[in-house]
Amino acid sequence: MAASVAAAARRIRRAIRRSPPWQGLCFRALSSEAPPTQAAAVRDAFLSFFRDRHGHRLVPSASVRPRGDPTLLFVNAGMNQFKPIFLGTVDPRSEMAGFRRVANSQKCVRAGGRHNDLEDVGQDLSHHTFFEMLGNWAFGGEYFKEEACSMAWELLTQVYGIPEDRLWVSYFGGDPKAGLGADLESRDIWLNLGVPASRVLSFGPQENFWEMGDTGPCGPCTEIHYDLAGGVGAPQLVELWNLVFMQHNREADGSLQPLPQRHVDTGMGLERLVAVLQGKHSTYDTDLFSPLLNAIHQGCGAPPYSGRVGAADEGHIDTAYRVVADHIRTLSICIADGVSPGMSGAPLIVRRILRRAVRFSTEVLRAPPGFLGSLVPVVVETLGGAYPELHKNSAQIVSLVSEDEAAFLASLQRGRRIIERTLKRLGPSDVFPAEVAWSLSLSGNLGLPLDLVELMLEEKGVQLDSAGLARLAQEEAQHRAQQAEPVQEQGLRLDVHALGELQRRGVPPTDDSPKYSYSLRPSGGYEFSTCEARVLQLYAEDGRAVATAGEGQRYGLLLDRTNFYAEQGGQASDRGYLVRVEQQDVLFPVAQAQVCGGFILHEVVAPECLKVGDRVQLHVDEAPLTPKQLQAVEDTVQEAVGRDEAVYMEEVALARTTHVPGLRSLDEVYPDPVRVVSVGVPVAHALEPASQAALQTSVELCCGTHLLRTGAIGDLVIVGERQLAKGTTRLLAITGEQARQAREVGQSLAQEVEAAAERLSRGSRDVVEAQRLSKDMGRLTDAVDTSVMPQWQRRELQATLKALQRRANTAIRKLEMGQAVLKTQELLQRHSEGPLIVDTVSAESLSMLVKVVRQLCKQAPSTSVLLLSPQPLGQVLCACQVAQSATPAFTAEAWALAVCSHMGGKAWGSRVVAQGTGSTADLEAALSAARAYALNQL
Repeated sequence: MAASVAAAARRIRRAIRRSPPWQGLCFRALSSEAPPTQAAAVRDAFLSFFRDRHGHRLVPSASVRPRGDPTLLFVNAGMNQFKPIFLGTVDPRSEMAGFRRVANSQKCVRAGGRHNDLEDVGQDLSHHTFFEMLGNWAFGGEYFKEEACSMAWELLTQVYGIPEDRLWVSYFGGDPKAGLGADLESRDIWLNLGVPASRVLSFGPQENFWEMGDTGPCGPCTEIHYDLAGGVGAPQLVELWNLVFMQHNREADGSLQPLPQRHVDTGMGLERLVAVLQGKHSTYDTDLFSPLLNAIHQGCGAPPYSGRVGAADEGHIDTAYRVVADHIRTLSICIADGVSPGMSGAPLIVRRILRRAVRFSTEVLRAPPGFLGSLVPVVVETLGGAYPELHKNSAQIVSLVSEDEAAFLASLQRGRRIIERTLKRLGPSDVFPAEVAWSLSLSGNLGLPLDLVELMLEEKGVQLDSAGLARLAQEEAQHRAQQAEPVQEQGLRLDVHALGELQRRGVPPTDDSPKYSYSLRPSGGYEFSTCEARVLQLYAEDGRAVATAGEGQRYGLLLDRTNFYAEQGGQASDRGYLVRVEQQDVLFPVAQAQVCGGFILHEVVAPECLKVGDRVQLHVDEAPLTPKQLQAVEDTVQEAVGRDEAVYMEEVALARTTHVPGLRSLDEVYPDPVRVVSVGVPVAHALEPASQAALQTSVELCCGTHLLRTGAIGDLVIVGERQLAKGTTRLLAITGEQARQAREVGQSLAQEVEAAAERLSRGSRDVVEAQRLSKDMGRLTDAVDTSVMPQWQRRELQATLKALQRRANTAIRKLEMGQAVLKTQELLQRHSEGPLIVDTVSAESLSMLVKVVRQLCKQAPSTSVLLLSPQPLGQVLCACQVAQSATPAFTAEAWALAVCSHMGGKAWGSRVVAQGTGSTADLEAALSAARAYALNQL
């Protein structure tokens, strides 16, 4: 019995059981009131329980757009917003630093990245891209296992009225390899709560040991499961609630160390809980989805939703219902939180979700145009009570969804026309060109999912050039890798153990207020005041706390105060140096400063010994602090620079900034009070209730060390741009001397492009000269793409070079075609009519060689042709074409592969035409292999 129970638990703990249908529940309330079953009431009951009975602070759901966490595309768990507490890096001045016991309902999206349920949605009765995670947390040992288990059991059995005999629990059974014993404490807690030993199961680390990532806080977890079978036959368990007890830290070497402070982190999916309480077959049958499914039925006229899956779902009607219902919830939540359809990162995922929803609604449900936007009010009505941002942004959500739906449908029509035109140019046995399919895809111009392109071709009975498509995808990946910003070297940081030790010792956070102590000289330069401080602690590169640092060592330096700006909020760290007060002729260079949990760690290379207790003076370098800044449009900034406006800075209460129209802020947790920076308008005036200043000038929350007058910028050039989402573009700009240099680079490249255009206009005498000019165009294109230069000029030169490259390629094709005709005549004179031509010919490129082969086959349609062209350094080019009258077993791709493999190379192509490369000093042997293969097939 125990073995079958364990097997069942392992098999179904991660997903709601598909079949048989869920059994109805017999609720047993301990009060005269019926237990809550409507989704809104279930959510409210959870929050009220922890607030009213157990003193938890209710915190709002974080945005699904992660704040200050580049490791996530979306918030995918309730604990995401509390990671700074778990890691010990929470700013002690922030509101979060005071959290002890909290509860909330967190909006979560799992689509893209490590946790990705997108393609599973619709295929079964349980997967969602958006879901709500109910959770309660205890930080710093506020409470631990016994209280967490007792609260969970009380809520499920007494408030929700779930019969105790339907609940099972699992706990961590230990991991001998890691030296971890079983979590017998959790086991005994459940037994003392009255759970029979037969329903208390132990599992290993894969099931019952939770880890945040490869490193970081982790610990055993205990899970509460619900038995769908209700005592009829073998148990059918589905996980309801996971209670994680963070008590270890996974170190970089893989070992486990005790955490300085223990935490409780629990999570329970609302959709699954509601399905249990409502006795439904799946989450889609609950009142969280039924209004949407009804609206879909009424809006598109498809048969009513009936919950079918797999082969039983004829025409994929019910699959489409689930896809559309799930996706419109996700789209509404994401757009309300500021993640709109875009071209990269999370916005690209949102775009894919929207287009997947459009596909299923139009292709399967035959919904009319504008249908998706009509569903948004239903989502707002269902979820808006819990998440008021849906009400606030409902018009924007409808607008964006409808606009992108219309754009996608238009792209779909254009895509169909392009496919039809392409098919008319293809022969009956040709594959569909990969380049055309790529241009239709999300990676190309029209934004159609590739699987949709393949489906459209499949309906036409045409095969796609999959090998060519894979090659283009690989090239795109390589290009993106080359364009990606270089990974910055990880600086020294304080880990969770170091932070815990500092807090245990009562060391106060670093006083970094001196970073604002600077002034503008009459000459226009800046003067930074020196700062005197005391060395509190030194850290070796491996993170160990040490009392002294020897000569030549790189280490982290913790001081009681500093005037260095630590990297945060988009501004780079200060650089500079420090000296000992008693020995000011020895400089200790400071490479960077990092903030960790309110402590500023300076990265220093020691020319001499430095020790705890030393008094030091800090000096900040006076060069421009951050040469790359996000700015407004270039001419607007230049106007502000010309006006030489004053820059005002003031600390104010965070609450005063929450309703200021146009106020700029980043996705960060801000301290309270917060520093406000305003250009040209005093901060007090900018924050007045009736003020419109933030809509007309730059007013932002930023702790950066700003210029005191805009005129000090001197010059500014926008050198890059990136579309983050629809209507949102990030601009990269440089100032001062770097801006002047960028203008010079742009002018120099413009002159080179002009000279190349003149050369192209003069024409080329032969293919070699034309190819040389084409390569020069490519070199110039790379230079324009990668150089630091004005972005407006880059765009103009890119357009010019694109047109020049097309003209150069056209010239090459014409010259190659002329030469191909001549070479074809020569070969036809050498070979009498027959089924086969295998020979060598001089050709400067594969494209030239393919043209000769095609010309030969055009003039001799019943002849199969393979040509080799020797190149410098022993390389050999190969191209072939098989006559249409050849046997089906005789394909060009196989012929080229046989010959190129003989030469130690590779080949690619289709059944009719193929090409390849290899290397050999014995051309006759390669030609013999080509003839032998062809004769054998003929």
